Amino acid sequence: MKSRLVASLAISAAVIVGATGCSMISPVATQIQYSASDGVNVPGDGPVLVRNALIVANEDGTVGNFVAALVNDTQETASITIEVEGLAPATVKVKPGNPVSLGAGAEPLLLEGLDVMPGSTVAVYFQTGDAEGQLVQVPVLDGSLAQYADLVPSE
Repeated sequence: MKSRLVASLAISAAVIVGATGCSMISPVATQIQYSASDGVNVPGDGPVLVRNALIVANEDGTVGNFVAALVNDTQETASITIEVEGLAPATVKVKPGNPVSLGAGAEPLLLEGLDVMPGSTVAVYFQTGDAEGQLVQVPVLDGSLAQYADLVPSE
């Protein structure tokens, strides 16, 4: 009788471990950070945070609008420099508690002289405050989606 009890407990334990063991070594998907939109979030701990950065370019990829949300979590006005290789850097000032939405609440940054096709990515360097700058591959989109049609730079 005791051997049957021990055997049934062993089998129950094996079934429980077998059925739930995978979850012990798998990462929890809800704890993985990712950009939930078409753009990318720029990692970093500087005073200005960059969210949902993307470029909406014309058909031949020579002109594009840089679109992003810029957030200043400090108590003082801060600036961020955005630079695409081969183009002049642009600096944007962001007041505390007043996010700048390039492409929505504010004009997007016009990037002339690009050489990228929609569907690819372009390396963009972001520098803010005393933090180390970040080089991030930013996606290049076109106006085929309705939400980006108004952001395609005009000729």
